[in-house]
Amino acid sequence: MLGFDESAFRKQIASAVSLRPNIEELVSTITAKGVSNVFLIGAGGTYAAMWPYEHLARRHSTLPVKAAIAAELIVSGDATLGENSVAVFTSVSGTTDDSLRAIEYCKQRGVYTVAFTGYADSPIAQAVDAALISEPKTWPFDMQMLLFMTRLLSERGEFAGYEKFADEMAGLDGVLVDVARQAEPIAAAFADAHADTDYHFLVGGGNLWGFTYLYSMCILEEMQWLRTTRVHSAEFFHGSLELLEKDTSVIIFQGEDETRALTERVEKFAKRVSDDVTVLDTKDYPLEGISEEFRGLLAPAVLDTVTGRISKHLERVRNHSLDLRRYYRVVEY
Repeated sequence: MLGFDESAFRKQIASAVSLRPNIEELVSTITAKGVSNVFLIGAGGTYAAMWPYEHLARRHSTLPVKAAIAAELIVSGDATLGENSVAVFTSVSGTTDDSLRAIEYCKQRGVYTVAFTGYADSPIAQAVDAALISEPKTWPFDMQMLLFMTRLLSERGEFAGYEKFADEMAGLDGVLVDVARQAEPIAAAFADAHADTDYHFLVGGGNLWGFTYLYSMCILEEMQWLRTTRVHSAEFFHGSLELLEKDTSVIIFQGEDETRALTERVEKFAKRVSDDVTVLDTKDYPLEGISEEFRGLLAPAVLDTVTGRISKHLERVRNHSLDLRRYYRVVEY
């Protein structure tokens, strides 16, 4: 597979899953001290990647859980943020400036702060009350966030089958390697067909809406300098559909939760208008060892693996490094 280090990939995914006992201990600490609400705080991709877990809590729990943009939280505040709040952060590098400032903001208000990152000596890991460390460069954080949120809801009696789910997560590295292998020819073909495509229209819903936003903004725009439109599948018919034309590249992210029918409706319409519709559906991947009732929870991690293959092949056909930036962390702003 192009640019795929299987050993490093397995090691990173396994390191995140192996945090299970630490996460369970953390959740016990949080519930023992009492928690009135949970803030999932990020910046850019790490903010968007929190949305599936706000969505999960909203579906299962009466505990208020909300995703928040770090920089906005600092300037706007939140009346519900206080001593009985828990704030969760993720950062690959452990150096994200907006998140660092948000941690300080939260701690000044007595909030219990938690971070998932790959570097124990990083500023973020050092700043929070509890830091859980995976292998360096581990991405995405879906493994840690899934274990954290399902354990928290389980202790509240709001998520059935946690033990079974967490046990199945132990084999996730192999599951996702199989996903990457299956996706490789699909990714190569997509990239070859879209080497000169400069605009993509992305659609997703449910626990894949955050991923849709993330892939649009943080990968195609930031890493490939491509123009995109991103829209929630439930909102597609309220304006954005007018942008579709016969040659519009439409990328549809399809999962296995209750919003599947909303995305199917978009797919049917898009295929009536455009001759260039790509559907990336988690149902196409076996996910051996994962029970049917848990497959939908893994949709963001599965499609992150699939699009990771697409991104590498776009880098190839467009001769545009995924590491190249003009402005981000390059100039002052």
